[in-house]
Amino acid sequence: MSNAVPSPTELLPEALRFTSPAPLVDIGANLTHESFTQDLEPTLTRARDAGVETLIITGTDIEHARQAVALSRQHDGLYATAGVHPHDASGWTPQVAAAMAELYRDPLVVAVGECGLDFNRNFSTPQQQEHAFEAQLALAADNGLPLFVHERDAGARMSSILRAWRDDVRQVVVHCFTADRETLHRYLDLDLHIGLTGWICDERRGHHLRELVADIPGNRLMVETDCPYLLPRNLPAKLKGRRHEPALLPWIVREIAHWRDESEAQLAASSSATAREFFALDTDRSQPGGGSD
Repeated sequence: MSNAVPSPTELLPEALRFTSPAPLVDIGANLTHESFTQDLEPTLTRARDAGVETLIITGTDIEHARQAVALSRQHDGLYATAGVHPHDASGWTPQVAAAMAELYRDPLVVAVGECGLDFNRNFSTPQQQEHAFEAQLALAADNGLPLFVHERDAGARMSSILRAWRDDVRQVVVHCFTADRETLHRYLDLDLHIGLTGWICDERRGHHLRELVADIPGNRLMVETDCPYLLPRNLPAKLKGRRHEPALLPWIVREIAHWRDESEAQLAASSSATAREFFALDTDRSQPGGGSD
């Protein structure tokens, strides 16, 4: 019996070892999730082997934002966001605001969020969510950072709030977009960016997106896994443990490209260029004013 340790690539079935035709940016990876604790290094190796060269690590509260920054310091090609998710909006305090403001001074923090509105679960009340969201809009404006937004069943209210702030906030991406055509066009009319995930691979819930994705201008579209969540349901092989990871992003790109009637290479290149510009990844943010227009 061999005692050889399997390589990181061998931990994925061969049918799931995709390679992007152009370098990719995963704009939403929850790598501080406990499921990555034991194999973060192999996960990053698999991502790079797949062509996913840059990852934005999502910070959904103070603890996870700090962890995201720490990971970004340890690994090239990683950046962090910092915000309070609407589920946790009831915990927004002046102390939380001050801690977030401190995080935004770090050049590795490239966006405010994940923040927004979730009227689907309402783990925090709508009033608490709106209060925390507007506070984070103000922080984004004050720090010249883009906004990384979560929205579920709150499209009309989200659009109304963002319309009032649009001149003050540099850029906004609605991450993991899953809503309808009307909501999509509200966001596009506000000149927002749209993040798409493996939701489009879900024949139960995401089939409506297939008819919408061609409406999104190429310079407004970015891609993400939202791992370890939202594992694509139409993968060509089963994945042990069913944990999503960045190495599978090329499969999502393939699916989106199909429904947009464009090549994988074209979508990979355009989405990455859009993400690099949106998050100012090629800007020296260590210099005063480096992260803002």
